[in-house]
Amino acid sequence: MALELAVQRKISIVDVARVPTCTSCGRPIAPWEKGVAFLCPGCGEVVIWRCASCRKLGVTYRCPKCGFEGP
Repeated sequence: MALELAVQRKISIVDVARVPTCTSCGRPIAPWEKGVAFLCPGCGEVVIWRCASCRKLGVTYRCPKCGFEGP
């Protein structure tokens, strides 16, 4: 009966995980990398992701919503 119920509801066991990308360089941030995520200081609505490399080098980032630029 449980199998029939699962087939009727079409339960999917596969869940897709999204890897964050650096806002500055666009490179995917690995789970073991020391990346950081924070809300945009300008609008506070967009999550900015920064990889360890861009943080260390001081590469600028730009908010896609308000255009705020920061180091």
